[in-house]
Amino acid sequence: MLTIRLSRVGKKKAPLFRVIVQPKTRDPWAKSIDILGHYNPRTKALVVATEQVKLWLEKGAQCSPTVWNLFLDHKLVEGKKIAKSHISDRKKATMEKELADKKAKEDAAKAKAEAAKLAEEEAKKAAAEAAKAEAEAAKAAAEAPAPAAEEPAPEAPAAE
Repeated sequence: MLTIRLSRVGKKKAPLFRVIVQPKTRDPWAKSIDILGHYNPRTKALVVATEQVKLWLEKGAQCSPTVWNLFLDHKLVEGKKIAKSHISDRKKATMEKELADKKAKEDAAKAKAEAAKLAEEEAKKAAAEAAKAEAEAAKAAAEAPAPAAEEPAPEAPAAE
């Protein structure tokens, strides 16, 4: 399968890349089938033969993710960007497990907070009802006639 990809040709600390067409399994510095242009990452300048790029894409050549995203940025092709990194199945499983654990912890924390909120509301309702009952009891006590104060019994004269 043919691929359109980058091959570094710049000096040390001065990268410059060729946009080339070659079989996917071949070394990027090996002889290429066609050189389509070059890319300077320092100035973000991409110079390619647009017609040749379209011709190779029509013939079935695939772009590397980096080249595809460059072509999208310079509006040579249409579509969605491709993620450059490859995540192994083991890493994906680990990430999914961590995400599930995190979500479970968040759900538990949310449930705990909600339960605390409900308990607080119940406590407020109970306090309000207790205050209301206390006020009614005080009102009832104020309305009830006060019991007559007991008068001391008259003292009998002392017998001598």
